[in-house]
Amino acid sequence: MNLGRLKNVVAAAAIEGLAEARAKIFGHVINPTGQRSAHKVLRKKLIGEKVSQWYPHDIMKDDPLVMARQEQERLSKLEMLKRRGKGPPKKGQGKQAKKRNK
Repeated sequence: MNLGRLKNVVAAAAIEGLAEARAKIFGHVINPTGQRSAHKVLRKKLIGEKVSQWYPHDIMKDDPLVMARQEQERLSKLEMLKRRGKGPPKKGQGKQAKKRNK
């Protein structure tokens, strides 16, 4: 009886030692209880820097001439719409205000 129990203990110790050695060699984490761990997420490489390097730098935001031209185009379009009567209403004269006044 004791011999069978001893064999089981020795076999379990050998398997545990083998698992530890394997984890040490291959860089794995031993989790015998199976609890949730953030190790899988934390071992990944950070990708933020690579992603930001992939996309080209937006010169539209840095160049004041480009921004001024876009603003001028926006204002001229708004002026044209106002002349045709299609511009945005003054504050307090929109659809909701018209519905309330009826």
